[in-house]
Amino acid sequence: MHSQNTYINQIKRFMKLYIQKWLIPLFLLLMSMNASAQKIEYPKTQKVDHVDTYFDNPVEDPYRWLESSDSVAVMDWITQQNKVTFNYLEEIPYRENIQKRLEKLMDYKRVSAPFKEGPYYYYYKNSGLQNQSVVYRKKSLDATEEEIYLDPNTFSKDGTISLSGMSFTKDGSLCAYSVSEGGSDWRKIYVLDTESKKLLTDKIVDAKFTGISWKGKDGFFYSTYDRAEEGNKLTAKTQYHKLYFHKLGTPQSEDQLIFGGEDQPRRYVSGYTTEDERYLVITAANTTSTNELYIRDLDAQYPELIQMVDNFDNRSYVIASEGDRILIQTNWDAPNGRVVETKIENPGQSTWKDLIPETKNVLNTGTAGGKIFARYLEDAQSKIIQFDMKGKQERVVELPGIGSVYGFGGEKEDTELFYTFTSFTYPPSIFRYDIASGKSELYEKPEVDFDPEAYVTKQVFYKSKDGTKVPMFITHKKGLALNGNNPTYLYAYGGFNISLTPSFSASRIFWLENGGVYAQPNLRGGGEYGEKWHKAGTKMQKQNVFDDFIAAAEYLIDQKYTSSDYLAIAGGSNGGLLVGATMTQRPDLAKVAFPAVGVMDMLRYHKFTSGAGWAYDYGTADDSPEMFEYLKGYSPVHNLKPGTAYPATMVTTADHDDRVVPAHSYKFTARLQECHTGKNPVLIRIESKAGHGAGKPMSKIIEEVADRYSFAYYNMGYTPFQ
Repeated sequence: MHSQNTYINQIKRFMKLYIQKWLIPLFLLLMSMNASAQKIEYPKTQKVDHVDTYFDNPVEDPYRWLESSDSVAVMDWITQQNKVTFNYLEEIPYRENIQKRLEKLMDYKRVSAPFKEGPYYYYYKNSGLQNQSVVYRKKSLDATEEEIYLDPNTFSKDGTISLSGMSFTKDGSLCAYSVSEGGSDWRKIYVLDTESKKLLTDKIVDAKFTGISWKGKDGFFYSTYDRAEEGNKLTAKTQYHKLYFHKLGTPQSEDQLIFGGEDQPRRYVSGYTTEDERYLVITAANTTSTNELYIRDLDAQYPELIQMVDNFDNRSYVIASEGDRILIQTNWDAPNGRVVETKIENPGQSTWKDLIPETKNVLNTGTAGGKIFARYLEDAQSKIIQFDMKGKQERVVELPGIGSVYGFGGEKEDTELFYTFTSFTYPPSIFRYDIASGKSELYEKPEVDFDPEAYVTKQVFYKSKDGTKVPMFITHKKGLALNGNNPTYLYAYGGFNISLTPSFSASRIFWLENGGVYAQPNLRGGGEYGEKWHKAGTKMQKQNVFDDFIAAAEYLIDQKYTSSDYLAIAGGSNGGLLVGATMTQRPDLAKVAFPAVGVMDMLRYHKFTSGAGWAYDYGTADDSPEMFEYLKGYSPVHNLKPGTAYPATMVTTADHDDRVVPAHSYKFTARLQECHTGKNPVLIRIESKAGHGAGKPMSKIIEEVADRYSFAYYNMGYTPFQ
């Protein structure tokens, strides 16, 4: 009897394993194949007779009406599109399990580096799945007792109102903080008494693209635009930025205009005081890449605004001051950046002297403890060198490994600082750094539900179309078989001098643990190799960025990491443009495309919100006939061709995105659904009460990632959890 029971149990175990290993995956695969073959009935999008003329060239814009994002017709279109999208996503059999696994991966304690303000150490902490991180404080670093200082989760029930910035007075007794509603770039600013945590009566509305910088306890500087009328708030062009000073205890209507407005028309204006609060520094710009520089000695009997940089040919900002001595980081005559010094008596560019000369690597700087910390990028990886305030090198800071470093800033009297180190499989960890000795010790490391030793990251260099060598990070499980059948997520940006460096994402671990490959190339247009690298991907050289991305995909296919049937291309904002241009130029390249919050109409992008400020990178269709033709030649909306089979596409955007207005994605989707042929779904997922990305609640982040992964696997015919 015993042997018979044993035999029966063995049969049961065999059948269970057989079902788990073969029948369930086969069933899911068949479900996937059947679903991708289903005919989707897309909502009918109305077309209108609208034609714009550029240099005598007529251009039809049949979906112009979708730019009226607040209209009833557009809101009805959004509802219909979301219904089709979510009906499709709900059919994916493993979607719910993906979301559950993502919740487990992302359910870990995250703590920021502490910073001292007055008698307290403050820090952000998220217990795991809180929609917004909470600000805590304690009297000493070793204290076990902590108190909640500010909890953004109490701002709204659904977590869609977020904390976007804080600034303390020098003595730490007052704190001004800004909030964003629904992900919008528009901000409200409130003031707290830090000891009692009671709100003062001061309230600023309609601040935008702003810092908050105190002058003593008298008040603070902030930036704003004139707010558009109701019905046009999320799309109206933001033209003249203004820097104001708000005197504490007075209404906003009495705030003093310091710089900007119609008399000094600049698109971006920011002001900040130096650490000793002697100087007000103002940067003024019309693009996101270069700026004028001004300074005002607030201790002078008659403070005058002195212009230090009188052109828009470079990027410069003040990093520190010592009495009359001013330290500036600049890329003037130094595409990779350098640190110079000057005196307040005559601070113009002709007087600047090198303190830390330019090197072959891109430079960013911070100061703390009377030292300058130079953060260099070497092939998109961080290297930190400590200098004294005279520019003498003291040491190369020993880092935990190859990755990215954030921090290395603080007050002049600090004897220690905190920095964060991270990489693709190294969760952001905080280190305590002794400035005198140069020694680092681990202060806080999160515990994530995965084994980092199971994965490997390598950096490769591949050739783009014109022969340029481009670096790319590739991460995957150790022992991965190079058979061309691995789901691969290719993500890039390529613009605005922004560098993509190694970083950790708990949600990305899901992709890796299910046999996937993550690839991140450093395309031209970014800042990884300085201003020359940036400019090589701008204006009439923008095609270099798309060529770099296409070459990255071809490298991954040639090296058998993946194949076109298992490749997903992804990017957001300027990266959304990248994906849109790539899929229109090479619809055969990838199986899946994820253009997120993308700039898709290159002829009209500068007509909305802050879009005109992107002209340094893109140029505009109004510049010249040549620029118009070039932009029209790659604009995603204008290059979708009828009767073409495009990748399975899920466009993502949000109804409160007032940076890259969602009309870009709406028009692209309408045109894509009109032109597309074949079985691949082409959908749009429109998030409500969210913006360009910042401040998005954790719940919405997890849902969106789960939907993206589910969509990718489903259309690749690949089953996770095997």
